[in-house]
Amino acid sequence: MSGSLGFFFGGLTLLLLVGVANAVANTSNKFDQLFQPSWAFDHFIHEGDLLKLKLDNFSGAGFTSKSKYMFGKVTIQLKLVEGDSAGTVTAFYMSSDGPNHNEFDFEFLGNTTGEPYSVQTNVYVNGVGNREQRLNLWFDPTKDFHSYSIFWNQRQVVFLVDETPIRVHTNMEHKGIPFPKDQPMGVYSSLWNADDWATQGGRVKTDWSHAPFIATYKNFEINACECPVSVAAMDNAKKCTSSEGNKYWWDEPNLAELNLHQSHQLMWVRARHIFYDYCTDTARFPVTPAECVHHRHT
Repeated sequence: MSGSLGFFFGGLTLLLLVGVANAVANTSNKFDQLFQPSWAFDHFIHEGDLLKLKLDNFSGAGFTSKSKYMFGKVTIQLKLVEGDSAGTVTAFYMSSDGPNHNEFDFEFLGNTTGEPYSVQTNVYVNGVGNREQRLNLWFDPTKDFHSYSIFWNQRQVVFLVDETPIRVHTNMEHKGIPFPKDQPMGVYSSLWNADDWATQGGRVKTDWSHAPFIATYKNFEINACECPVSVAAMDNAKKCTSSEGNKYWWDEPNLAELNLHQSHQLMWVRARHIFYDYCTDTARFPVTPAECVHHRHT
């Protein structure tokens, strides 16, 4: 049985035949269809189509997807904490389980009033992280909703802000560098206090007189290969990979790397907005990490 799936990515509208249609999660704007609270249920506020997470000096809050996925795209629309948000972190990420887990992170680091929000991205492969990049956004993320997405296939992981790529992690297994492609991942988000490190290295602490801090969400979308918990990881990897009779949109050749327009967008982000890259931090990494030596889009 097959169905058709329309998908927008990088300015291209793809209408592809998708085999085993029920393996692909449908997009949905409804929080309850895709997610469930994971902690601090009393810090969730539902207002129509909006979901708000609340952070005060008692607790933050977080939620998780009901299913795990392998390959595809996940997106949330998010309006970040307004005003003096120093010390707070709003996180949106994908992660598998266990000590050798894989993980793709967006972490939005609050700041004092008038200072720009910074966004930290990180990639864990087989339990090893320390791949941080930080950038300042080209808009005020507290004034309106913006889309934050993670796209993942066997060739690359792409972090996108309003469909603009801000980071690419490329598969370089041919160079002996491991790539996350065999562990289903859940989708998570949380709002929490991290004033020991989040703002200016922990020098600026959370001012609880401004609490509660509120992050607002809408339009949750998951367009990815859903992986039943009962199925072994390697079987999921096979199920979520295109074969002769089973074609998935994320395996299309034009999604194996950025197109020319996206490459130019990433170059603009790197030139104008990235202010920290672990690849160039010689104090932390006297020997350049292997993927940085070969990476075109690190």
